[in-house]
Parts: sequence; C-alpha cells; structure tokens
Amino acid sequence: MNYRKDKYGNELSVLGFGCMRFQTKMGKIDYNEAEKEVMYAIENGVNYFDTAYIYPGSEALIGEIFEKNKVRDKVKIATKLPHYLVKNRESLDKIFNEELKRLRTDYIDYYFMHMLTDIDAWNRMIDLGILEWIEEKKKSGKIRQVGFSYHGNSDMFIRLLDAYDWEFCMIQYNYMDEHSQAGRRGLEYAHKKGLPVMIMEPLRGGRLVNKLPEEAVKIFKNSEKQYTPAQWAFKWLWNQPEVTVVLSGMNTMEMVEDNIHTASTTTVGELTDKDEAMLKNVLKSINSKMKVGCTGCGYCMPCPKNVDIPGAFAHYNQKYSQGWFPAMKEHVMCTALRKTPTSISNCIGCGKCEQHCPQNIPIREKLKEAEKELETPIYRIAKKIAPKFVKF
Repeated sequence: MNYRKDKYGNELSVLGFGCMRFQTKMGKIDYNEAEKEVMYAIENGVNYFDTAYIYPGSEALIGEIFEKNKVRDKVKIATKLPHYLVKNRESLDKIFNEELKRLRTDYIDYYFMHMLTDIDAWNRMIDLGILEWIEEKKKSGKIRQVGFSYHGNSDMFIRLLDAYDWEFCMIQYNYMDEHSQAGRRGLEYAHKKGLPVMIMEPLRGGRLVNKLPEEAVKIFKNSEKQYTPAQWAFKWLWNQPEVTVVLSGMNTMEMVEDNIHTASTTTVGELTDKDEAMLKNVLKSINSKMKVGCTGCGYCMPCPKNVDIPGAFAHYNQKYSQGWFPAMKEHVMCTALRKTPTSISNCIGCGKCEQHCPQNIPIREKLKEAEKELETPIYRIAKKIAPKFVKF
C-alpha cells in the first residue's frame, strides 16, 4: 500500500474505505461480508475508514468490527457532524456522543462538518458555539483533527477554506469533474494551504465504469496500457500529488482486492502525456451528449444574483450523460440546500456573464433551457421544504 501524509505527518493509505455502500441482506448490512472486506483491507494496508452519522448502520458496523478484531489502534476513523441537523449547542454533544457510542471509541481521528454548503452555514455554526466546542473536544483528545466535506463551486470552496484553520477537507473530484465542483483549482488551493485532500466520488457514482458510452469503452480497449476503466480513474487521481486519500465505497471482495492492487502499484507522475490524451478522448465521448460546451472555467462568475452558472450547466449536461435523477439530486444539493440559494431562477438576464465567457456561450439562453429542465415543480418543492429539515 502507498501512503501520503496529513498535515501533522501521519501516514494515510491512499485508498480509503468508504463505508456507505456495504452489501445488505434482508434490508440490513451483511455483517459477515462487511467484516471480511474490512479486515482484508486492513491486513493489506488500508488504514483510513470513512463513515457518517447519517449512513444507516455504518458507524455501528465498523465500531463492532474494529472492537471485535482489536484493530482500533491500526486505523483512522473519519466521521461527520450533520451540521444541518444541529439546532443548538446541546445537540452538538448529543450527536457526537452518539457517534462515539456507535463507533465504540473514545476519540475520532478526522471529524468532518458534513456537506458544508457555504459561508452562511459555517457562520450559523459559529453562532451556535462550534468554535468553542471544537476547541473543547480537541483539548480533551476526543477529536484529533477537524475538516469539512463539500459539494459546490470552487469560489465558495475557497472562501470556506479561508474561513477557519481547517486541518483537512473532502471534495468530489474525478476526471469528469476536473473543472466543475471544487475542481482542480480548489484541490490545488487546498494543497497550497498545506491541507490533505480526501476525494469522494472517484468513479462518479459508478458512471465512469458501468455507464460508459460504447465509444469510450472502445478507447479503453484500444489503449496501449490495458487497465480497466476503474483502474484508469483511480490512477488519474493518484497521479496527482495534491490528492491524499481516495475513497471507494467497496462492497465486494473483488472490488477491495482490485482497488488495493491499483493503490499499491500507482505512483505520482506515472501517467504519460499519451495517457492523459487518451483520457481526454474518453471524456469527450462521455460528454458527446452535452447540451452546453461549458468548461467550468468560472470566468462568468461571480453572478450578481448568485446563480451558480458553471454548476447549472454541469447539472444540465449531467442529465443527458447520466440521467434525470443524478442530475436533479446534485442540482438540489448544490443550489437549493443553502441559506442563499444559487438557483438558475435567480437570473435576471443582465448579461454580465456573457461578456467574460471565453467559449462565447449564449449563457442567458442556455440558462433558460437548463432552468426549464432542472428547476421543475419537484425541484421547487424540494427547495421550499428544505428549510424545514435542514438548518442553514
């Protein structure tokens, strides 16, 4: 196994075990299968395990496995505070203590603010006393390091990075999202600040493996190096020194074994210019059904009405490359689950964005198309009821 260091020199396996997608049996996680996979991973060098308060049964499962097999001192546990469920200072302790109990541990190695959406969300937590609470937990040793996970554009990600002395962060990043979400710009900014960056969705929810267009499959088959699509996706990430840990929601032994092999045999700078060009061709074939030729450069931003223009186009394109549900899910998550929504409907058609677009995209026209297809009655309902369940 290869390892990369965190901010304080601790070695983390480049492959992290994402504990959200274990196999289930009769509606519950299959404990025996999960235990085999987790222990095999540990025996072969994986030491970073990622779970969350809201992953059904996940914290309790790995807590039981780690306690039974007496491996707590060999692993790093990362779990998450659902800040959007926190109503007051008391609920911080209630949730955290429940997590400790589920995980059968007295400390958390890497504690995330889960899906921190924007500065407003972080400021709300500050008003509730999160800074003092973190200091208290760190002094007691119950939390070793604090960070946040994020979905959204690079501008807000960078603002969040600068809002607190974070010790690590997590972003969605893969060769499809190189210039969307936090993107390469966010990754490099975090790295320059000395922060380890954990990667989620390396395979785009399986899109880069199971739902590739025929042309992309042919490109992989005809490449000089015969790696699987999954191996190429992971190698693209581990080729970059700014990437610390790549999470994989492994739920079969075959997947665990394959990912461990790839993680153990990939080095920084391994991919050649020819390899990169091949992946660019794969990406072109994936994006062949794109509705907007947006590269996610961000020159159109900031929008005076707070519209996430690159995000809107990414979700619009996603609808045609991945389907309605993944696109709608991401659009809701990245635009509606915020104190100040970044919805397309905010657009007033001022045209300021079009003055700076290097691709000469008719942004206002395309935003209207995207709004019609993404911000449907279902989206508007989700946006309306979100404040009743999520605290901003």
